[in-house]
Amino acid sequence: MSIRRACAVIRFDPRTCRYKSRRPGEAASEQRIREICLTCIRFGYRRVHVLLKHEGWEINAQKTYRIYKELGMQLRNKTPKRRVMVKLREDRVEAVRPNEVWAMNLVHDQLATGRKFRVLTVVDTFSLYVPVLNARFSYRGEDVVATLDRVYWRIGYPDTIRVDQGSEFVSRDMELRAHQRGVTLDFSRPGKPDRQRLYRGVQWSVPGGMPECSLVHES
Repeated sequence: MSIRRACAVIRFDPRTCRYKSRRPGEAASEQRIREICLTCIRFGYRRVHVLLKHEGWEINAQKTYRIYKELGMQLRNKTPKRRVMVKLREDRVEAVRPNEVWAMNLVHDQLATGRKFRVLTVVDTFSLYVPVLNARFSYRGEDVVATLDRVYWRIGYPDTIRVDQGSEFVSRDMELRAHQRGVTLDFSRPGKPDRQRLYRGVQWSVPGGMPECSLVHES
């Protein structure tokens, strides 16, 4: 039986059977959403959507959610974080040249008066060069970005920055600037202090426990 006759029997418009969708392909948007989710594994679809809009993608939140769900990128709240973070450990490789991988952390200490301060420490994992050693009485996500930008104009950004799960490093300011500069944020796995051995060795290698550095006074 032909399609036309079958449609006539069931009183169905044959043009519906011949219709071909004109909607553009979604391969590019699916690939970008997958890349964002594999890099920033703690992001839900809303933060993924914000990143896509910043990058100039013409996509609404509903479409982002549909693709996000079809790719199986949903966050499972009941899954222990240590299992989620293992995903980033699979493809970790050691640096083979300077300015390829940096390790970044914040150190806490206090003055003789008892006032506490924080030091942003960045170490090149290949050359052990320290491009950043900056002290402030408080450090927020935007402060980390501003400090890294000052270094960028001198030596550029690395391919990867290894950080922990601190609020300063998982902030939206840090996330946006990393994507703008093409930097991968490699989050450490909780409960693995050996991952931090590079910059911890630098932090305490100077007599007295803390390298000399100037504090940034804030109003």
